[in-house]
Amino acid sequence: MKMGQKNDIQMVIITGMSGAGKTVAIQSFEDLGYFCVDNLPPTLLPKFLELMKESGNKMNKVALVMDLRGREFFDSLFSALDDIAEKSWIEPKIVFLDAKDSVLVSRYKETRRSHPLAPSGLPLEGISSERSMLEELKGRAHTILDTSELKPRDLREKILKLFSASGQQIFTVNMVSFGFKYGLPIDADLVFDVRFLPNPHYIDHMRPMTGLDQEVSSYVLKWNDTQKFIEKVSDLLAFMLPHYKREGKSQLVIAIGCTGGQHRSVTLAEYFGHHFEKDYNIHISHRDVEKRKGK
Repeated sequence: MKMGQKNDIQMVIITGMSGAGKTVAIQSFEDLGYFCVDNLPPTLLPKFLELMKESGNKMNKVALVMDLRGREFFDSLFSALDDIAEKSWIEPKIVFLDAKDSVLVSRYKETRRSHPLAPSGLPLEGISSERSMLEELKGRAHTILDTSELKPRDLREKILKLFSASGQQIFTVNMVSFGFKYGLPIDADLVFDVRFLPNPHYIDHMRPMTGLDQEVSSYVLKWNDTQKFIEKVSDLLAFMLPHYKREGKSQLVIAIGCTGGQHRSVTLAEYFGHHFEKDYNIHISHRDVEKRKGK
């Protein structure tokens, strides 16, 4: 193997919140044929890199779980990542697993385990400390997966879909509609607020419909303000998406929100998803479309 070539070795670093699914993630990469190491201390990463390079092509797909429990671990990891950035034969991808605080607390109660950062305290105390510690690392991540509503099988399928058989990541753009009344999607990279547009909710016969209905989408799209918004956001995304892809992200989550996540946001998530599907791998989802009263 010629080590002078970029990306000769594929490395994935799996990290994130305790209880967010790192065990399922590492098992998924093992299924994809990666050489996997669970809970590798960051201080050992430089030595591990030497072993990878010396192994020739025997360790050309590697996935590492790094469960960070202290400030000294972060310093070691960031130093190692900066060192890797200077190497021409490897480019690591960071996969960060996250979940809502309430979900993490529930998972700890179900397993009757204590949080590693609060062994004798409340799980929420440890979760809060860990989230603060991981903030900078999350900012460096190429892929952020919110596992709040994912079963282990769903998380496994998501990872298998994101990483192709060749080990090359597919750049996926996730268009997500949501309702502000239910909170922001925690894994959103970009958020657009469309509550300023005319609301079909106030038209009685459209109230029980959604943006998936032709009458509602036509109503939302007919306004000059909507067309101006579409023009400006389309130009912005046409500029940004190639840069995100070039930077190495495996997925980008674009969240479009209205009040209830039923009419305007659904219409525009569908519009932008279909608008860019000829150039990108697009996945459209509607988080809150079924949460309206009566469903």
